Amino acid sequence: MERTRADGSVSYTAQVTRKKGGRIVFRKSQTFNSKAMAKRWIKKLEKETATDEGLSAARSKSGGRTIGEAIDLYTEFMTGQMGDTKAQVLRTLRTLPVADMPAGDFNSQQVVSLARSLRNGDGVKLDRNYKHGEMRSPQTVQNYLSHLGAVIRVSRSAWGFEFDRNQFQDGMEAAKSLKLVGKSGTRERRITVEEMDLFMNHFHASERAYPQSAPMSKLAAFGLFSARRIDEICRIRWSDLDGDRVLVRDMKHPGQKLGNDVWCELLPEAQRIIAAMPRDDERIFPFNTESMSARFTRAKKALGLGDDEELVFHSLRHECASRLAEMGRTVPQIAMVTGHKSWQSLQRYSHLRAIGDKWADWPWLDVIAPQ
Repeated sequence: MERTRADGSVSYTAQVTRKKGGRIVFRKSQTFNSKAMAKRWIKKLEKETATDEGLSAARSKSGGRTIGEAIDLYTEFMTGQMGDTKAQVLRTLRTLPVADMPAGDFNSQQVVSLARSLRNGDGVKLDRNYKHGEMRSPQTVQNYLSHLGAVIRVSRSAWGFEFDRNQFQDGMEAAKSLKLVGKSGTRERRITVEEMDLFMNHFHASERAYPQSAPMSKLAAFGLFSARRIDEICRIRWSDLDGDRVLVRDMKHPGQKLGNDVWCELLPEAQRIIAAMPRDDERIFPFNTESMSARFTRAKKALGLGDDEELVFHSLRHECASRLAEMGRTVPQIAMVTGHKSWQSLQRYSHLRAIGDKWADWPWLDVIAPQ
């Protein structure tokens, strides 16, 4: 894998993986200054690990089972039980140099070092939303380390990995003190009509230029009028519709996701957008969640809004709930749309004044879903 360092120079990371019975039993990577050196190292290590004896010696030499092996086992065990975001985070962590570190060596200093690298975007394009060297928010870094913490807890107890949970917790506390990590606060950022118009113009122009591309304009507008998260939108099937309601499968929940299927009210605008979608797939929006999220992020940057970390696709869900409150809906009535089982997190909407519907007669509905 070719990577560009912070100073502009190029490095080459080589990786050798061995499997037995479909399971990963050894993985090691090393970074070199030239591609030729990386290839020679690969050839040498492949030869050394070709036999059981050589494989055992290589694993012993590597200092014990690594963080990457723990991630592999956890991912394999949790297949089908993780959300898209967690799976993407673990895939990303698996590509970082820290994955080759023996579990027993992952001390508090290493936790802080990883947090700093994630914060600064050192050495690698971390995910679909950030380029190499681009700063991430403390909340994003917190999410990465929290998911790694789940791997540490399970792999230590279930498979005997030599993680020290106290060292991990100490590192997290230090990273918090250094402002490298931080919990997300209450989401207050609302998207404006003017900003939404900019997004719609951008998406619509792209769809006219590339007719085979996914109709991001419809998907974004549906998010605005349905209060659905992007992964929920991309899972909805035609069979999940029942008049003015929709079955939202595996809705996000602090203690449960898989099997948390909830019936939610569909607002008239959302029903109208669905009616404008072609029935050529079992899903209404048969698109990849990560690709759609990346398109929203790229559009935000293209529109000059890239510095606003609070403006994300989830802002559409927040705006939908705020709109309902301004239209005079009560908290229980808002929950019928959002799917919240607990009304506590919706109490902030009860303070909004009933001033009417600023999205009434929004002209873009006639463009994307003509009647």
